[in-house]
Amino acid sequence: MAYQSALITGASSGIGTAFARALPRSTALLLTGRDRDRLNALAQELGLNGRQVRTVVADLTDAEGRYAVIGAAEMAKVDLVINNAGLGQLGRVADNSELREMEMVQVNIAAPVEITRGLLPMLLRHAHESGNRAGIINVASTAAFAPMPLFATYAASKTFLLNYTEALAEEMAQEPINILALCPGATETRFFERAGVEKPGMTMHSAERVAQEGLRALGQERVHVVGPTNYLASIAMRLLPRRFLTAAVETTLQKWK
Repeated sequence: MAYQSALITGASSGIGTAFARALPRSTALLLTGRDRDRLNALAQELGLNGRQVRTVVADLTDAEGRYAVIGAAEMAKVDLVINNAGLGQLGRVADNSELREMEMVQVNIAAPVEITRGLLPMLLRHAHESGNRAGIINVASTAAFAPMPLFATYAASKTFLLNYTEALAEEMAQEPINILALCPGATETRFFERAGVEKPGMTMHSAERVAQEGLRALGQERVHVVGPTNYLASIAMRLLPRRFLTAAVETTLQKWK
């Protein structure tokens, strides 16, 4: 699917940067994030030969930042929205700071909901007028499939995003828009470092693989889990007794500290 203009949140590193690089050069880009220098460097890299690349420095923990992104996306007339920005924090809820807990809720839940709802009317209008399908990719996680002690708020926020995306896809089934929940497992990004994880202790996929699989799956699936091992694990997490599952997860995550 060829998109005219794409919004990518969390574009300054990791999966967001990989999405920006993976999209065809015919797609104009609106890149958002908190790191101005990284955004500008990426815009310079991708803005060669006349390609339109805009940047918006915005903090999605703040309502003003989220509104700024929506406004810029409306100006850019995006027809693809990639809600990629996300935050995590390893630790017990009682030990994590209140601020960090709320930041996870704002970035992982409030931001994709506000951005999606804010831009959905425009996406549908442009799709009907142009005859081309619009697209939304919400980057969830394999953490969405299980309650995770020591990653409680992060995992729960991704469960929300997964369920929200699947429900929205069903609501929009008769509309000219493709909607995907992308569920990567451990990925080679700065996420673990920022989340306070010293030793993830697992095989990690590249951010490039995650982005490429997401773009291929858009329009073909509603939920895509990256990697066969992660896919099998997601099935197992749905079937195992919850008490057993949460205890097993906590034992595993204790080793990450």
